[in-house]
Amino acid sequence: MIVPVLLALSSAVAVPPAEPAVSLADVDQAIRAGRIEQAQLMIGRAIGAGAKGTQVDVILAELAEAQGKDEEALVRYRRLLMVAPDDASLSERAGIAALKLGKISDAVALLDRSTRSIRPTWRAWNARGVAADLQQDWAIADAAYAKAAALAPNEAEVVNNQGWSQLLRGDWRKAADLFAEASAKDPDSARIANNLELARSALASDLPRRRAGEANSAWAARLNDAGVAAQLLGDKQRAVAAFTQALEARGSWYDRAANNLKAASIR
Repeated sequence: MIVPVLLALSSAVAVPPAEPAVSLADVDQAIRAGRIEQAQLMIGRAIGAGAKGTQVDVILAELAEAQGKDEEALVRYRRLLMVAPDDASLSERAGIAALKLGKISDAVALLDRSTRSIRPTWRAWNARGVAADLQQDWAIADAAYAKAAALAPNEAEVVNNQGWSQLLRGDWRKAADLFAEASAKDPDSARIANNLELARSALASDLPRRRAGEANSAWAARLNDAGVAAQLLGDKQRAVAAFTQALEARGSWYDRAANNLKAASIR
């Protein structure tokens, strides 16, 4: 009689419930909500439980993108494009990753694939405009930003990038107007506010004018001197304007602005 009783007791011992299965949709939602560490743990559990396939590969690429691992994200998106070459979302994300890495030619090719799709997004056109700016292809930049703005008329990011595009061309007045428009759309953006202040400062009217036939270096030197003088007098706005225009006059402003654009304007 002892053995049956022991068997009965052993069979009654509670078994811990299994952990609920991880939904890949929940992982994707966590990434979009910015809960990156949670998403990483969730996808790890899902893979450990046997999840695999294209949806997992897409989430891993998105996770790398969200973590700022642009090189890994680009590699993963390229692998996915080998299976689904017509997927506009994949080519858009791959193009943006390439753009962040400074691989402009690759970015252009990928973004062109995305914008040729039936329903390209404003982000794809916006990124295509940035790529065109970095190649100084102003006609394509204008066309791309116009299409992005048509798809997302209230998106401040597009107008801000249009402002940078004009700044890169040296049209400070138009840049300032666009930054003001972007700031009105997103008044809480410190980056846009800083861009607006920079453009307005560069429009100070009481700086040295370029003389007929004056070399870039000579004009830049006079602007620099004006900036030093303004700084000594405590006129910060005039000093910033003078130094900014001196950078532009020497031909070094484009590289600086382009780097800022690449770092700050893509999302």
